[in-house]
Amino acid sequence: MITFAICITLLILGYVFYGKFVEKKLIAANPNRKTPAQVCADGVDYKELKPWRVFIIQFLNIAGLGPIFGAILGAAYGPLAYVWIVFGCIFMGAVHDYFSGMMSMRRGGRGIPTVIGLYLGSNVRKVMNVFTAILLIGIGCSFVTGPADLLNTIAPAGKLFWVVIIFVYYILATLVPIDKIIGRFYPYLGAVLLFMAVAIGCSLIVKGLNGSITLTELTLDNMRNFHSNPERYHLFPMLFIVISCGAISGFHSTQSPIMARCLGNEKYGRPIFYGAMICEGIVATIWATAAMAYTGGPEGLNAAAAAGKTPAILVNLICKDWLGTVGAIVAILGVIACPITSGDTAFRSLRLIIADAFNIDQKPIKNRILLALPIFVVAVLVCTFDFSTIWNYVGISNQILAAIVLWTATRYLYRKGNSPLYTAIPACFLTYVCACYFMVAPYKAGGLQLPMTAGHIVAAIATIAITLVFMYYSTLPKRSAQRRKKIL
Repeated sequence: MITFAICITLLILGYVFYGKFVEKKLIAANPNRKTPAQVCADGVDYKELKPWRVFIIQFLNIAGLGPIFGAILGAAYGPLAYVWIVFGCIFMGAVHDYFSGMMSMRRGGRGIPTVIGLYLGSNVRKVMNVFTAILLIGIGCSFVTGPADLLNTIAPAGKLFWVVIIFVYYILATLVPIDKIIGRFYPYLGAVLLFMAVAIGCSLIVKGLNGSITLTELTLDNMRNFHSNPERYHLFPMLFIVISCGAISGFHSTQSPIMARCLGNEKYGRPIFYGAMICEGIVATIWATAAMAYTGGPEGLNAAAAAGKTPAILVNLICKDWLGTVGAIVAILGVIACPITSGDTAFRSLRLIIADAFNIDQKPIKNRILLALPIFVVAVLVCTFDFSTIWNYVGISNQILAAIVLWTATRYLYRKGNSPLYTAIPACFLTYVCACYFMVAPYKAGGLQLPMTAGHIVAAIATIAITLVFMYYSTLPKRSAQRRKKIL
């Protein structure tokens, strides 16, 4: 109970104090600056929405089931997952989301590849357009097949039927103005996700106090790898890849620009971008704790996984046992609806990124259809593939994108004359995590599968090399104003 309480408290304090520091000293939010929603209003993507509505949309866009399923899988590595969730969220994830949102706002609401290109070069932008497109297609398609399987279990009509229904929804959500579907229905879905997290969190406290469950504490004795196969699944870097949405995820940087086009004032940036990530960290903490408590600790969680209890099954069992009939209904809604709320905005974000790349006006419906049609043709084809291997690539791609965004934020701070260390240190750390993954991950998707010591040495050398190259690049003269405009 003590560890759980401390983690929640630290996350809240992180928002209050470190979030305020980032807002005032690093971003320097200006409430008098006009926003893209005001300057570029088109009634489709650039549409000012109420701040509370933007917050819920942002929360659902970046969350879905990531902080639930990822936290449960990460908890199998033991209570050290708490450390990654809390400190990763405060000093990396929330900073990453805030910078990606605010850098986009200050560049006309442009997508993250364009923002990256502005600070790291046009060649990098071209690469990131392709990289981000592949990532978003992978995420969007995975959030088609998963919910379709669950819906077909509840209401058998054939998986293909449900895939078609979900795709029809995705197409509509991608094409219509932001306030017509996403802005109208997300508040209700957000209430479901928040209710589920708050209810489970309260159950943890009540059951922990009355002794019906035991909450795992973080102590010196259990600061180790609890995975059932620790020789193969190394704590570092696997924990930092498995838990992404609850700590830091590059996917969030593709979502923040969507909301950057809907904010009416920069002062809302911290509660929406930084704050939504802190809420996601709280959700991840709750579910990591619930999974360990329900199964009797990390050892029990590993045993449950070996017995075939997936995160989806555990969520269903926990909600039914702890929340009764209402919990069962909420669990079903959450497990089905929440991934869909990330899938639709993945495709919408991809439409906007392609529009930025080719400078295509998105106000005319024919232009939106022109871009959406090939996206969904590709998505349908990808949905026929086996996603067990593809998802491994999606996980590492998330963290690679997050590292690149942090390097971009570092360049942004350097140009402003601020200390770049606040983003450079997280960028170095995450670069090292990604490099380690490619060296020692336990499956072929990881890369070289080197012995642990050798893998870490090679990863360290790669990280140092990347850092030195970035430092050299950052000392070069700034681009002229004319070239910056050309990049945009």
